[in-house]
Amino acid sequence: MPPLISVIVPTFNSSENVRTCIESLRNQSYPNIEIIVVDNHSTDKTREIVQSFGVEPLIAGPERSSQVNYGVRCAKGMYVYRVDSDFFINRDVIKECVEQCEKHGLDAIAVHNVSDPSVSFWSRVRKFERDMHRGGEGNIAVRFVRTDVWLKLGGLDEFLVAGEDYDFHNRFLKEGYRYGLVDSYEVHLGEPKTLRDVAIKHYMYGKTILRYAKKDPIAASWQLSPLRVGYIRNRSQFTNPTMIAGLAIYQLVRYLASLAGIVASI
Repeated sequence: MPPLISVIVPTFNSSENVRTCIESLRNQSYPNIEIIVVDNHSTDKTREIVQSFGVEPLIAGPERSSQVNYGVRCAKGMYVYRVDSDFFINRDVIKECVEQCEKHGLDAIAVHNVSDPSVSFWSRVRKFERDMHRGGEGNIAVRFVRTDVWLKLGGLDEFLVAGEDYDFHNRFLKEGYRYGLVDSYEVHLGEPKTLRDVAIKHYMYGKTILRYAKKDPIAASWQLSPLRVGYIRNRSQFTNPTMIAGLAIYQLVRYLASLAGIVASI
């Protein structure tokens, strides 16, 4: 029997996308998976949708880091895979993750994620940006991890609302653990439809991002910088004037909103 994989899905009022997320997990080509949904007291139809798949959601909060850690503590699998509820997971993702870890003795996998380009113009811009980072080592974080490694590292920092994935990745590397990449990828469905959505999201992140930056100022300085190594490595892709202009506007709104959040938190 291949090793059991525990997929941890934190939810909060996730009824818009959670059905698609769980369906994509149920349709994985890998045969041995348990799905653990940890809900933060949703007031919409999230729990009913999850239950329709025969999964009884656990209840925990107050934020997704706490939810994921709780899910890992309840996991029975050799590996845990953190999947946010607004992601679609391509069919071979888990199979490829297990194969890479087992074949090469790896402790984790950083699965590339792309934005769903059908959501809006700004999601197409975001996909354009994320594709620049594919195959690189700068702006990625491991989410498929050996369970014993996750627990030894203490899981996600529950005081972080933003940057918790980068923080875990940084601690993972400092302890000398090894990770790999796979060809299959995740698709982020919960993309912003308007610039207002972008601003609200990053304003909220900005209000807590200093907690992460203070933990590891050096790593944060390049992980959070608007100047990305991937842009330089893939500069030949900058051929579409519309995407270039869109990316410039997106990043301007993103970082101004984050700055406003930082100022509000001081």
